[in-house]
Amino acid sequence: MKNFQDKVAVITGGASGLGREFAKRAASLGMKLVLADVQQDALDATQAELEGEGAQVLAMICDVRKGEQVQALADASMARFGAVHLVFNNAGVGSGGLIWENSEADWEWVLGVNLWGVIHGVRIFTKLMLECAKDDPQYEGHIVNTASMAGLLNAPTMGVYNVSKHAVVSLSETLYHDLQLVEAPIGASVLCPYFVPTGISQSHRNRPEDVKMTGGPTASQKAAQAMTVKAVESGKVSAGDVAQMTFDAIRDGQFYIYSHPGALGNVGERMEEIVKGINPGDPYKAAPHIRDMLRAKMKG
Repeated sequence: MKNFQDKVAVITGGASGLGREFAKRAASLGMKLVLADVQQDALDATQAELEGEGAQVLAMICDVRKGEQVQALADASMARFGAVHLVFNNAGVGSGGLIWENSEADWEWVLGVNLWGVIHGVRIFTKLMLECAKDDPQYEGHIVNTASMAGLLNAPTMGVYNVSKHAVVSLSETLYHDLQLVEAPIGASVLCPYFVPTGISQSHRNRPEDVKMTGGPTASQKAAQAMTVKAVESGKVSAGDVAQMTFDAIRDGQFYIYSHPGALGNVGERMEEIVKGINPGDPYKAAPHIRDMLRAKMKG
């Protein structure tokens, strides 16, 4: 996708974090915006900011766990702008702790947003975009699914999140191949950020009532939360930096997008272990003090 001017971008999780930066970057390129989020106040603020800068914005409350709400988002996008060219399946939440301590509600919430949100976005918007392409010989489209380095690695106390993001990487690679198979004028990318300062470490603030925690957090969940907050807040690559990288990748037709390429050494080691049938290596080999800190926090 080379031309962004006057094209339409749909962004889930568009009111804050990476989604907000995608929206700001898209607006700077002359795109029309459809922003979806579950947080009304943040959505209103982002819409007002972007409209104040001259962008055309449709903002909607949308729980991406719900297929009917994603369908309503697609319908509203077409009714307002008549086409969709760029889709960011970006909404995401996090939950940590020892994997056997995660509740059914934890799994339903994280997989609902991180995986089912992408599933609904892909199955609904890809078909819509293919229809748009039929009506426009010059059509160019692109889909970006936000995964994570946690989609390529398996850090301890991040099991639910890891599972969701691994699935997004698989879904995205398959989407890329399927689009290539039918020679669609639509590209695909998977974004794998590492620790970037966004609000995801505080995503429990928007946890819906139907998947609320039924009891207090366990020691491992408290420890994982504290470690995640520290890692995210100390990130040196900003959400704005990642947005710039992502739009460059869209323009260049690049599938894998990494905010921290230096972390790929760990991915390479994991792949070598898989190919050789070696047991998973020590995730703290390069930083054993992190393991010690985590264990200490879990013991209270």
